[in-house]
Amino acid sequence: MIVIFWLLMGTSAFAVGVDEKRLSDPAEEARAQEIMKQLRCLVCQNQSIVDSDAGLAKDIRIIVRERILAGDTDQQVLTFMTERYGDWVLLKPPFDGATIILWLSPLLLLGVGFIIIIRNQRNRKMATSAPLSDEEQKRIAQLLNENGDN
Repeated sequence: MIVIFWLLMGTSAFAVGVDEKRLSDPAEEARAQEIMKQLRCLVCQNQSIVDSDAGLAKDIRIIVRERILAGDTDQQVLTFMTERYGDWVLLKPPFDGATIILWLSPLLLLGVGFIIIIRNQRNRKMATSAPLSDEEQKRIAQLLNENGDN
């Protein structure tokens, strides 16, 4: 039973809906699958269209196969999809002016974190008090002796 489940799960990368047709040429279908792995399901938002059962993902899979049959290169298919749906359709958006914050935000947050840590360390060093005076030490010794007698 587990073996059957494992075999079925292993073939999910080539999932095709009931009413979807694979390309007859295995090389073209493999190309289509690789392109589809780069495209985000616009409904699920964090899955490729290969892994999604959403209707829109099915439509995009069909369009990818149609573009391959029309003779488009991989880049032409991706360009067609981004012109139609925007950079959001790509699982890895390009590094450009519109997505620079998306790409640089982890570095920005890391830098802010380091600044906070450094400031806290400096404040901690400044907060250390001067050594106790002789009078303060005598007072502490007196209080400790009083508490020790009880």
